[in-house]
Parts: sequence; C-alpha cells; structure tokens
Amino acid sequence: MRRPWPYSRVVGHRGGGALAPENTLAGLRKAAAMGLSGVEFDVMLSADKVPVLIHDETLERTTDGRGAVAATPYAKLAGLDAGAWFGREFLGERVPSFEQAGKLCVELGLWANVEIKPALGFERETGAIAARLARELWRGAPSAPLLSSFQPAALEAARAAAPDLPRGFLTDKIEVGWGKAAGDLACVSIHCNCERLTAEQARAIRGAGYWLLSYTVNDPDTARRLFSWGVDAIFTDRLDLIGPDFA
Repeated sequence: MRRPWPYSRVVGHRGGGALAPENTLAGLRKAAAMGLSGVEFDVMLSADKVPVLIHDETLERTTDGRGAVAATPYAKLAGLDAGAWFGREFLGERVPSFEQAGKLCVELGLWANVEIKPALGFERETGAIAARLARELWRGAPSAPLLSSFQPAALEAARAAAPDLPRGFLTDKIEVGWGKAAGDLACVSIHCNCERLTAEQARAIRGAGYWLLSYTVNDPDTARRLFSWGVDAIFTDRLDLIGPDFA
C-alpha cells in the first residue's frame, strides 16, 4: 500500500537554489531562512575519500580551484572559495564536507535528499561511504535522509552499507523497465525530469506504490500541473517563486 509522502513538497535544489551558491552551507541556511523544510544536494568523494558537496566532477565552475574533484585532497578542497562566483556577499564560502552539511541539516531541522554523485569509476565506493556516513549523521533524527542516484551501482552499494536508509531511483525520463530497475534496488521513490514526465507515467508510478519526485521545477504553472498529476515533491531553484506554502 502506498504511504502518504511524509516530507516537504517543495525541496531546495542544491540547497538554496538560485538564491545562494549551490551545494554550500550558505545554501542550506538560505533554504531554512526561506521557510523550506527540505533540501537536496550532491555528494562526491575527494581524492582521500572524504565526501563533499559538489555537483561537477571538476572544480572550475563553482570554485576558484582547478582540476578533478576525485584527484584533489579534502584539505585542498576545504580551502577553496565556493561562493565568490555567485556574488560578493558569499566571498569565502567553502566547499563543505558531507559531515558539515549533515550536521547543519539536523541542527536546522531540514530533511535532506542526498544525491550520490560519484565521479566516473567511483560509483560503489561513493555510494557505500555516503550511506554509512548518512546513517551516522542522522542517527536519532526525526527524519532519515533519502539517498538517490543516477548510478545503480552507487545505490546497490548504499543499500548494502545502510539498508535501513530509503533510496530513490533517479532518471532523466521514464524508460521501459523502470519498475524492475527501481524494484531491484528496493527504492521507495522515482525522481525524474519534469520536462519528460507525462500524466500517464505519473499515474503508473503512483499506482505501483512509489513516491514520485520531479526536478527542476522553476515555473509555478509547471509546479501546479505536476502536483495535479499526483507528484509528491518537486525540486526547485526558485525558492522565491515556489515556496514552502505553494499549492
């Protein structure tokens, strides 16, 4: 039997969406300040296997560093500026560790969708390390995080490392065989691109007992349409347009 969605219907994409530098503690604080109770962010491993918040496999777009995340030790990542590119008020904002972000989420009462975002070749290792740490960070917290990934191998490793944490099957579009793929990984939710989801697919996913989440929804009319289809939650960059009380 399908349970009602117990978390936030509106989730801050990469933390504070378009209102703060992505995947930073400032972004998490911005989401909380805007009244959101749920955030999403990306986790990748440093060269010395410390999970950090970053989306790209390379550093250039969102930091003042250069090179591959997977080839950079955590000590160096932690000293990079991850906010100046976004705005002067965020000058000096750092690349946070997953541990720092998880502790802040618990402190702020934020539910988290943790996207396991492994660099190529590190799928299983990233999934296992992120899941084990997530289990510890949220131990005793009111709401456990939801672990999602585009990489089945990462979800398999996460399941083995922390079977008690819920998992989400992340995909661009709903392909034939989605049910078996999600079922094989014992996922509780399907996450897909809002531009590629149909009402028929939404009915099928919900009918199969899965929660349905959609990204990245930055237009209020699109959000209303998706909710009318039964989508349980949306990820948005526009926390100013689609807030916690959006209906």
